[in-house]
Amino acid sequence: MDETTAAAAAQRTAEMLVHVGRIARCEAQTPSLTPAQWAALRFFAHANRMSRTPSAFARFHATTRGTASQTVKSLETAGYVERRRADADGRSVVFDLTSAGWARLAADPLNHLSAAIAALPAAQQDTLAESLQQLATALARDRDSQAFGSCGQCGFLGAAEQAGCPFQCRCTGALLDNEDFQRLCANFSPRSGTEAPVEARDSQKAS
Repeated sequence: MDETTAAAAAQRTAEMLVHVGRIARCEAQTPSLTPAQWAALRFFAHANRMSRTPSAFARFHATTRGTASQTVKSLETAGYVERRRADADGRSVVFDLTSAGWARLAADPLNHLSAAIAALPAAQQDTLAESLQQLATALARDRDSQAFGSCGQCGFLGAAEQAGCPFQCRCTGALLDNEDFQRLCANFSPRSGTEAPVEARDSQKAS
């Protein structure tokens, strides 16, 4: 494939990604929640306990802190999220989904897209997930913005010696159980290209 053909193929792939995103976004335009509110619900459902803040959501959603705060406030007013003091810093506030929030998320319009992805062969799912993470990281780097990812692909991942918490974040010092390990983190820093991703079960491979 020559350079011109490769560039054209990359452009078609980019257009297809935007097309899929547009379809998914249109599905989220329900009378009950706006696309931004759905995005916030998903973020607080999948972010780790250190990252469930309005400012982290603002960076993840590429919006202003003021707009993000308004979105989060609307979810709090609706009873879908609730605030609490952060475990590590009592001055900070984090948000958790309420039972009503989890029930609402069960009807997420993106479930159709999730089902389509789940229908792909496992190898294709893994390749797609890895490729999308690499694309998101590259775009964040090119635009000098925050990259997001999970611990297995993060350069701050370190080993811990505490039972039930095989990993530790070298950025925050927080111990990470398997649940934290698989969640989105606002302190994410990509591992070098020579380092393979670490999986939750590989507790002895963290370095």
